[in-house]
Formats: sequence, C-alpha cells, structure tokens
Amino acid sequence: MDAKDHCLNRRELLAATACAAAVGRQRDVQAQPVRNKPSQPFRAGACAIDITPTAFPVIVNGGFLARRASKAYDRLHARCLVLDDSRFRLAIVVVDNCLMPRELLDEAKALARKACGISVEGILIAATHTHSAPSVVGALGTPADEAYTKYLPGRIAEGIKQAADNLAAAQAGWTVVQDHEHTNCRRWILRPDRVGPDPFGGRTVRAMMHPGYQNPAYVGPAGPIDPGLTILSVRSPGGRPVALLANYSMHYFGAPAVSADYYGAFCRHVTRLIGAEKAQPPFVAIMSQGTSGDLHWMDYSRPRKRIGRDAYAEAVARVAVGAYKKILHRKSASLAMCEKKLTLSRRVPDEKRLAWAKAIAAKMTGPIPRNRTEVYALEQIFLHKEPVRELKLQALRIGELGMVAMPCEVFGITGLKIKAQSPLQPTMNFELANGADGYIPPPEQHALGGYTTWPARSAGLEVQAEPKIVETVLKLLEDVSGSPRRKVARPSGPYVKSVAAARPVAMWRLGEIAGPRALDSSGGDNHGAYESGVALYLPGPQGPGFGPPGGVQRAAHFAGGRIKACVASLGKAYSAELWFWNGLPNDARAVTGYLFSRGTDGAKDAAGDHLGIGGKHESVAAGRLVFYNGDTLKEVLPGKSPIRPKIWNHVVLVRDGKKVTVYLNGEMAPEIAGEAEPGCPATVKHVFVGGRNDNLFNFEGKICEVAVHSRALSAEEAARHYAAAAKKGEAD
Repeated sequence: MDAKDHCLNRRELLAATACAAAVGRQRDVQAQPVRNKPSQPFRAGACAIDITPTAFPVIVNGGFLARRASKAYDRLHARCLVLDDSRFRLAIVVVDNCLMPRELLDEAKALARKACGISVEGILIAATHTHSAPSVVGALGTPADEAYTKYLPGRIAEGIKQAADNLAAAQAGWTVVQDHEHTNCRRWILRPDRVGPDPFGGRTVRAMMHPGYQNPAYVGPAGPIDPGLTILSVRSPGGRPVALLANYSMHYFGAPAVSADYYGAFCRHVTRLIGAEKAQPPFVAIMSQGTSGDLHWMDYSRPRKRIGRDAYAEAVARVAVGAYKKILHRKSASLAMCEKKLTLSRRVPDEKRLAWAKAIAAKMTGPIPRNRTEVYALEQIFLHKEPVRELKLQALRIGELGMVAMPCEVFGITGLKIKAQSPLQPTMNFELANGADGYIPPPEQHALGGYTTWPARSAGLEVQAEPKIVETVLKLLEDVSGSPRRKVARPSGPYVKSVAAARPVAMWRLGEIAGPRALDSSGGDNHGAYESGVALYLPGPQGPGFGPPGGVQRAAHFAGGRIKACVASLGKAYSAELWFWNGLPNDARAVTGYLFSRGTDGAKDAAGDHLGIGGKHESVAAGRLVFYNGDTLKEVLPGKSPIRPKIWNHVVLVRDGKKVTVYLNGEMAPEIAGEAEPGCPATVKHVFVGGRNDNLFNFEGKICEVAVHSRALSAEEAARHYAAAAKKGEAD
C-alpha cells in the first residue's frame, strides 16, 4: 500500500506528516495560495451549469450492456459550491453522471485552476450516480461516449469559475436528520439451498442485489443502512439562500435516459419549498451521493410500494427542508482540506481464468459484449492489463462539519464506520468522488459473493481495500480537525447490565461494525473469531432495555459461518444464553440450524453439546428447539414451542452434569428439561456460536448478546435477564 498526501492548512502540517508516515509515502505538503486578506469574511458562491448533451444519440452506462439515448427528458447539471475563508478556497462539485474517471476529473480541475486560480487539491468533484446520463468511462459492457467525454471537463471547469465569480459574504450552518423511510438495503442473503451462479461457472452467490419483494428464496438484508440525511446550508448575511448541499445514501431511483434522475427533481423541490425560485444570483440546491453501494429506495421486506420518481424526490426534499429550517447559521467557518493518494492492488485473474477470458474474447464478433459472459471475460483482460490502481482520497472541514471523498461505490456499513469514528460531527461521505474505482465491499461481504464482488473494473479492488480506505480517510479527518478519531459507541442499557451482573466468563455482544474479532465485553479476554460467512452490524432485537431511545441494537447475521472461541473455565456445569432470529422455514433441511455448540473443533462424530432448531429430521418436531449430544451418543431432547421464523427470541441453555434445561423467552417453566450424557469432556474449551462444532447445519439468521457462564443459571435468573430487555433505563 502506498499513500501520498496534500494538505491545505499549514497549521495542521505536523498532523498531516504523522498521518502520511503511518499510511505510506508522503508528498510535499503545501498550503493553498491565500487570495484574500485575513480580515475579509467567510464568502461563498454557487452555480448550476447545464451539462446536457448538445448532440444525440449518446451512449449511456449503468447497466451490464451498452444502450443509447436519443433525447433528454430533463436537464443535467454540474452543481458547484465555492467557499473562501480568506485563507483557503475550496470547491465542491456534484455532477449528474453515473461514473467519472479520475483522468477526466483531473483535467476539469486543471482547467478550473487555469480559469480562476483555485488549487486542484482544493476541488472535490463527485457523481450523483444517476444511471441515465452519458457514459464518460468504460464500465462492464459499455464504452465511453467519446464526444461527451471531451465536452464534460470544460463545462465542469466553467461551472467552478462561475461559482467563484459569485463569491460574496456568507454564513454557513449544517445539520443531520435520520431519514429511515427512503433508503433500504438492496443486497440480500440467499438461503443456503438457493445459492446462485456467478459469471465464471461457479455457484458462489450467497448474496445478491434486488431480491424482489418478499422473495422466500432470500433470508434478509446483508447489511445495515445509513439513514443520515446531512445538510450544509449557505446564505447571505441578510438571509438570502445561496446554496443547500444535501448528502443521502440512496443509490438512484430510476429514470429514462437522458435524465438527472431523482437528484435533479430533489433540487427543484427544495428550491420551491424554501421559496428561492427568484433568488439572485440563482440559489443552487445540490443532492450528493452518500455511501449507497448496497442501498436503494425499495423495501424488499414489504409488498411493492407504488411511488413515482418525482413524488419520491419531493418526499426526501420535505425531510431535508424540515431540517434546514432549524439550522443555526454561523457568521464564519474556517476551512481545511487534505488529500492522499493510495495505491491498491486489483484481484487479477489467475492463468486458468485468463485463458477462459481470452478464448471467449477471441470468438466475439465485435468490441462490444453482447451478454454477461462476454462482459466478464473482457473485464478479466482489463484487470490483467492494469493490476494496480491509485486512488485519490480527500477530507474537508467546514467549521465543525466534516466531509470525506472516496472514488468508489461504498457500502452503507462503511459510511457508518466513518461517521461513528470521525472527530468531526456531523460528517458527510461522498462516494464516486474524484474517480470511479468500483465497489469496495467490507472483507466479510466478499465471502457472500454476488455482483458487487465479481472481479471487474466495477468491483476489482483487493479484498482489504475497504479497511485500508477507511483507515486512510479517518487519518485525513484527524488531520483536518486536529483531533483524534472517536471510538465506536456500544450502548448497553438494562439488559446488558443485568447479564453482566451475573458475571459471565465470556460475553460476545456481536455488535461489531468490523471483524474479524468478536469482542468479549466481560473482561475475561475470551475473544471470539468470526469465520467466513457472517455479515456484521445488522439490526438486532429492539426494546428499551437494549439502549437509548432511537438507538439501534446490532447483531451478526450468520450465513454459513460461525464464531469460534476458547473458554477454559466451563467445566461440568455451565450456561449459555443469547438472542436469535431464525431466517429459514422449518422445512428447509433436516436441522434448521444450530445456535450454540460446545465440543472439539472439527470432530467428525459431532461429539459435544449442541442447541439448535429442529427441521425435517424425524427425531424432533420441525421448528422446535432441540438439544443433541453428538452422533455417537445420539441423545435428543426436544422442545415444546414452535419457533416462528424471523422473530427475535431469547434462549438460555443450562448444563449441570447430566441435567439439561433450556428456557425460552423468560418463561419459568423449562422449554426443555431432561438428562443427557455430556457430549464432550468437561475440559473441552471450544465453543461455537451460530453453528455446530463439525460445521454441519450451521445457523442461518441473526444472533446477538451471547453470554457464557461457568455455572448453572437458575430459572429466576434466566427470566430476570429476559425481563430486563423491556426495562427503560439510561445507556452507558
């Protein structure tokens, strides 16, 4: 990994130097030329310049195969905001386009510098990600439209110049509102018996985009959403609106080409709702793209919602304007900006795959692929020819507001990581900024496969690209703020406190936002390890006992993987408790899934203690809890109550010598009560969450708040822990 930096604030030179040294090679750090006397006030200027194609037809990307558009349904714009604090001048530009290569944007920045003197390192240019604009970069089966590619850089530069020409005294303010209604996860996890094919002849797809509404082949979303709608407002000292820059993580709505999609409609509605239609110079509303690589407006967990693009845009605009009206504007805001260049590898094809790709390419009748197989064959050749990419990353500060720019399609969980740790509050994230280097799934998402992981220019960076990018931009935020990053908050509440008071020997809350370690919060250092096939930071059970009002309890989603840990002090008497959400129907397989297991890792006879949910196997009723002690002893203790799929439940397993007791959802009467020989020696240290010790019938669904005790819990204790989930209380 190689990183280079360029900072626009000399007061933070030392911080920038330390940051660059930690990440990689450092470039010379220079301050942007001061263009105004220090006594001059904060100034701002804005411009929305028309970039609609002047000649048709044009090539449009955003799909697997190339398509053409013969007219414009609405106008495209490059919306520009220039800020100046008398020491530095920065430009933020949001362009109605799907993807823009770094080379084109570097050209636009160079032209802007020539036109108005602004430093190229002081310019952030991002795409809205409309899938209905002319193509300016080769992507999957679509080439760039050469004429429009030549046209666009000059128009962007002209927009920056016009915004700079409009500089005048200004005030700034910002806020963030949580809009859960208008974005959802579009990447869903498939059932293990519905694994799909990839373009290379394998069956590797455990997660895929756009599952369809309430499709029974899918278990649930593969990741969390980022609902934050962040707003920067700029106005004149007299209160005239100058610009409103919004940032929201929603991929796109969908529109016929050529169109700005919902982004343009949002801007029109905002302008109307705040009464700025006649402002002079013209008011500029901007909707920028957040971290929406796995997000979209459709809620696939519910029936299809009938809503049009304009109505959707107006609904989001109303949320934004409602928050905007409460903003307190500041008379001044200091500015800072830092940039780093980070070199990352691509996942290039091995010799076998490259030979496959070349054989397919040789049979093609033209340069444009006609199907998915040809698309991905050509992509392997592209990756082979360019195995390394240099990315340009940026962080900005406007007063206490932070901004991050990444040239990738970024998952919602990644945006949450950055916001949770940023020293600047709030922080808005721009994806597809200063380049277009494809999806960057977190490492654990690569194991689930699907379109966003298939090696191509659209998703070709190394598996560890996401954590490296996150680390780099967090260092940049530290640099521009002069403050250290924050720790990710882990709220608890009465439930966690109740369990902790029982002094467990291990407590894995499973709310990690990044792996691979499952942290033991008991203080015993019995940390677990997430295996491949577990997604992180999904919504967990909700209730006042889990944390503060409005907070989201988090859980891990198990999709073939387990958590493995060593706990040395269990002995002959122990207890394990957890919350679980089963995602499979009860007739999917012989055993629906195992929740907890104790035994030697990889034991062929499954010797151990195993708590699961019964399936089609004749030894137990489907959908009931079941205790099993392995294939040698073959003792089965069945539960009594049906476990409904996709409902949160609390379970406690108690082993006391030969006695086995299981409590469900706070009931004092046991769900399972009986005797079974210990399935493994009392000295066995390995325990597993979300699967059996032999990796058979691993759990498919969500689990959180796992605690292991080195004694037998009583019925009263199990009920007390469950009841605490409903108690109100202050979170830590």
